[in-house]
Amino acid sequence: MGKVKRVLTVLLLALALPGTRATVGVAAAPGAVHTAPRWSGSWETAPSGTSAAKPGAAIRNVVRLSIGGTAVRVRLSNRLGTAPLRLGAVTVALRRAQGPDAAPGTLHAVTFKGARTTTVPAGRDIVSDRVPLTVPDAADLLVTVYTPEDDGRATYHASALQTSYVAPEGAGHADDTSGSSYKTIIKSWYYVTGVDVLGRATGSVVAFGDSLTDGTGSTPDTDRRWPDRLAARLRAHGLGVLNAGISGNRLLHDGTGPSALTRLDADALDRAGARILVVFEGVNDIKGLPPANDPAAYADAYRTLVSRAHARGIRVVGVTLTPFRGYAAYTDGREDVRQRVNAFIRTGGAFDAVADADAVVRDPAEPTRIRPAYDPGDHLHFTDAGMAAVAETVRKALGGISPAGHG
Repeated sequence: MGKVKRVLTVLLLALALPGTRATVGVAAAPGAVHTAPRWSGSWETAPSGTSAAKPGAAIRNVVRLSIGGTAVRVRLSNRLGTAPLRLGAVTVALRRAQGPDAAPGTLHAVTFKGARTTTVPAGRDIVSDRVPLTVPDAADLLVTVYTPEDDGRATYHASALQTSYVAPEGAGHADDTSGSSYKTIIKSWYYVTGVDVLGRATGSVVAFGDSLTDGTGSTPDTDRRWPDRLAARLRAHGLGVLNAGISGNRLLHDGTGPSALTRLDADALDRAGARILVVFEGVNDIKGLPPANDPAAYADAYRTLVSRAHARGIRVVGVTLTPFRGYAAYTDGREDVRQRVNAFIRTGGAFDAVADADAVVRDPAEPTRIRPAYDPGDHLHFTDAGMAAVAETVRKALGGISPAGHG
């Protein structure tokens, strides 16, 4: 524990000279002084698909920030849409207690190159102007999006595990502090895909994966996914944590959302302040169709992810794939593939560090199954306790990243 704590006080990112690679430790020491505030990601969700648009509605998305700052900017997406997206109004506010009410005095209009309205072309994302709003660590932020005439498909994240709200007749209601018009409940995030903060953050860790990272199995509306638990552990060191998990996502093929290799830049490498990438993905390829039974294909994909991250000065932690005996798609042949893929993750030398989630969550009495305390009953995902165990395993792996070089 002492060794991990010492490494956690190493500088997160030293700026490299042109033509050289940045050196990375895990975080700056608590209380470290920066010459100037910087932008860093504080919250993310990755677009997982599209849903029917809600023309005329205002959608009040509830998102939990990982780290605070003195200003925010919002990332919105029409990446998976097929028609231009008209944004009639966007606002941000701190949430008052529970529900859709904004805390008095915190609601601000969001602008795009100085304008309150804008159009996002199909296939594109957009980042807002700076909004002068002080947000504390672990704050609930309301990001309200009013779409007056959207008749295309809405880019969204289906499995939010978070209640958000809709005002069906949204004209004029994006600016409401009261949530009384937001009478419809939804369980997905619409259009919003990220919130950056300006402040003391030394960077962000991007958790990149599938439903195990997205949070399936954890208690809804409690922020107990393993990236949330990791955020609580890293907050004192000035690190934000971004959740780029998509339930049903795959490493080698498109599944729910584009494949990991396809979405790597948009969902991870291009995020503000990204310093470390945690890759926990592959089990959907093992248990899914078309068959993906060649461990060499996984090794090649992991090497490609790491190479692309290293080219951007981002270090990479590989997470071993966890057991799923008892799940409907389990076979002994697929278990053999999982074991061989894990052998590469552990010993193949591709990653800067390894978080051995398999070793932590497997049942000692039957290692091809998840521990009963960590199994919500489907034999694949994790309970809140299982999520906490994975978070701690990743935290320890972050402490093992060398403060210099990629070795």
